[in-house]
Amino acid sequence: MHPRLSSLFAALATTTLIAACGQQEAPSAQSAAPAPAAKIVVGLDDNFPPMGFRDAKNELVGFDIDLAREAAKRLGVEVEFKPIDWNAKEAELSGKRVDVLWNGLTITEQRKQQIAFTAPYLENHQIVVVAANSPVKAKADLAGKVVGVQEGSSAVEAIEKDEVGKSFKELKKFGDNVAALMDLTTGRLDAVVLDEIVGRYYVAKKPGDYVILDDNFGTEEYGVGVRKDDAELLGKLQQAMDEMKKDGAAARISTQWFGKDIVK
Repeated sequence: MHPRLSSLFAALATTTLIAACGQQEAPSAQSAAPAPAAKIVVGLDDNFPPMGFRDAKNELVGFDIDLAREAAKRLGVEVEFKPIDWNAKEAELSGKRVDVLWNGLTITEQRKQQIAFTAPYLENHQIVVVAANSPVKAKADLAGKVVGVQEGSSAVEAIEKDEVGKSFKELKKFGDNVAALMDLTTGRLDAVVLDEIVGRYYVAKKPGDYVILDDNFGTEEYGVGVRKDDAELLGKLQQAMDEMKKDGAAARISTQWFGKDIVK
């Protein structure tokens, strides 16, 4: 059982037993006291719009933030959002500093070795963004070029699997995509490879500055990740996600952030 939920379930079991024996013995004041609220801690990169980021008021907002809040409400637990070093996300999860990774987390075979995933809820591509005046028109044009990626992101793995990646002059890694796009704007990079959902968000903000190539580095899927030994929490999250898709809550949240329902 998930450690943060165990106290809640134990209290519920105690309450049920007392109710069943109510004819023989009235519950004590201590037994009748409400159980402390359970909580799940969601680890995220807080500079990853529109999935999870800080708004002008420095508050955490985003598509995945809203999905996680809705799921937690259905589970009857509190949710805490904890910004982490995304490059160390597996260590944060296994070290129990967070309970869930929910922030545009791509499902990969490599990550499956350390993380248990829900069913995919969003489809994504690793796109190539270049400056508006760039001579780069296709992936093949990246030969001999300096390309930026977010360290620890699935873009790194996607590039390493592609033969084109071997032709780069340099694959430069950044703490987040914002920093990579800034270097692209100033000419220190020739291209940035990043999640389509994130890339299109930025390009839409500055359509005259960037161009998205037709070529990409593959199709991926997003999932919610938990510890591999946390099967009960995984099952409850999956049930909540399924209910959200069925009753339209997921579609509503998607429409708020993307203008349409893109949830799988």
